[in-house]
Amino acid sequence: MQQPENSPLGKKVDYQDHYDPSLLFPIPRRAKREEIGIDEAALPFRGVDIWNGYELSWLNARGKPQVAIVTFEIPAESPCLIESKSFKLYLNTFNQTRLDNEQALLDCLTRDLSQAAGAPVRVSLTRRADFAAERFAELPGESIDELDIEVSDYGPDPLRLRAHAGDIVEETLCSDLLKSNCLVTGQPDWGSVTIHYQGPRLDREGLLRYLIGFRQHNEFHEQCVERIFADIQRQCAPARLTVYARYTRRGGLDINPWRSNDPQATGPVNLRTARQ
Repeated sequence: MQQPENSPLGKKVDYQDHYDPSLLFPIPRRAKREEIGIDEAALPFRGVDIWNGYELSWLNARGKPQVAIVTFEIPAESPCLIESKSFKLYLNTFNQTRLDNEQALLDCLTRDLSQAAGAPVRVSLTRRADFAAERFAELPGESIDELDIEVSDYGPDPLRLRAHAGDIVEETLCSDLLKSNCLVTGQPDWGSVTIHYQGPRLDREGLLRYLIGFRQHNEFHEQCVERIFADIQRQCAPARLTVYARYTRRGGLDINPWRSNDPQATGPVNLRTARQ
């Protein structure tokens, strides 16, 4: 069974610099979804996990190093997520690997990640010539971070989430105070989150306390976002809901899960925040 405790996360490893797809460590999503109360056979959302890799390098056919930023789009419908350290170790194996051209690289990445996730993964490159066009932006929405609240409990309690019945709105709220911890090592994961919904007006102080409640919570990025989605949906019953988090990078990778049941939502923009 592919469980987090069996992954290379938190363990001393020897870094390999020649191509080795066996390093990828997929983890089934099912167990955590069952814990959250999500039926994997009838997901209450569609979604994607966007990974950006800033340390991708390989050798061309003549042995000259190449660099690029790589983006992976892993569908939320895939049976597995991929443990992040194994992802980084896998990408490192291209460092001394010769490839005939960029298409050969893309073919390898697409094949290996799709096999590990159990569903088609989209892969794209931002090349050196396009680096100058990279720009920072912030998540959309009205920030709730300046609310003057007192906080004494740092666990994600869904009972903090409340909605004002009869007051129907459509709005986007955001926070940069999201912090959770790695499920295996306990290392901090820092993020920002935006929530777009249509339905009874969310109590903002309760929402902020709820989000701050992840501060000592141990869970992978994807699982945190699905928990936020499921808790808001159950407690507040919005007609439409989208949750999108952007986490800061670790080991040259950032992870950005997006979940939505809004038929009008076109999908996330892969913007890069100042902290990423």
